[in-house]
Amino acid sequence: MAPAPAPAVDEPAPEPRPVRRTRPIELSGSFSHEGQRLCYTEFGAGDRVVVLMHGIMLTRRMHAPLARRLTRSGFRVITLDLLGHGDSDRPTESWRYSMPAFGQQAVALLDHLGIDRAVIGGTSLGANVALEVAVSQPERARGLVVEMPVLDNAIVAGLLTFAPLLFAARFLPVSVRGVALAANLVPHGSQWVDVVTDTLSQEPASMAALLHGVLFGRIAPPKSVRRQIAVPALVIGHEGDPIHPFGDADTLALDMPHAQFVQARSPVELRFDPKRLTTAISEFAEERYSDS
Repeated sequence: MAPAPAPAVDEPAPEPRPVRRTRPIELSGSFSHEGQRLCYTEFGAGDRVVVLMHGIMLTRRMHAPLARRLTRSGFRVITLDLLGHGDSDRPTESWRYSMPAFGQQAVALLDHLGIDRAVIGGTSLGANVALEVAVSQPERARGLVVEMPVLDNAIVAGLLTFAPLLFAARFLPVSVRGVALAANLVPHGSQWVDVVTDTLSQEPASMAALLHGVLFGRIAPPKSVRRQIAVPALVIGHEGDPIHPFGDADTLALDMPHAQFVQARSPVELRFDPKRLTTAISEFAEERYSDS
């Protein structure tokens, strides 16, 4: 007599595999503008483009976290190293550095990538460059994201901050090289440690030329010109920073006929507690593309 078959045992269902969140595509590239090499990084893909530019002596790396967040909202984001910054060329002639020249570089980036129009944004120096694009070629800007602009109220604090750096670069270059050497010894791999070490890694001659060109040139379009900027803008300002006074951002939003103002809780909110401001930037960019 055959033995009775063993009772069937239900096998446990296989556990679902964890969903892997892939980082948006990031591609670095470069192009030549007026004989100088400019470097950039693209995050994501698509026709809805946002260009982000950094502050003075900083690099495109500072906007990588914001770029990734905007990419998750469906935007293609491009961060640019302006001349004299990051991986871009760093010539030693001060005449090469100015806000209008930086604005031309942003437009040249669009030309290089075959982009007709984009939302143009930036922080501090990058914010002023976005304004220059809106003045010189407004048809290339769908909108502006202007964080911490540097206007009339910031001139004295800016000179007090950057004039000693200019002096050191011109007359004490060994001090600049020493700081750069120390920065290069710091281990890389952390977002904000890398941003700081990038900023400290300067060559004296090119750093002096950059600061001379920016400090003694046109810092921003004058009020009479700002009042004629018809490109819609999102202006972000904060209190407690003399180089980026609240009054400059607030005044700029009032000057521009199609600007909206958002007050940041602190100078570092977008870096370390980014959800609220990232949402505001994303919604603004959505509006700029939904209008087309």
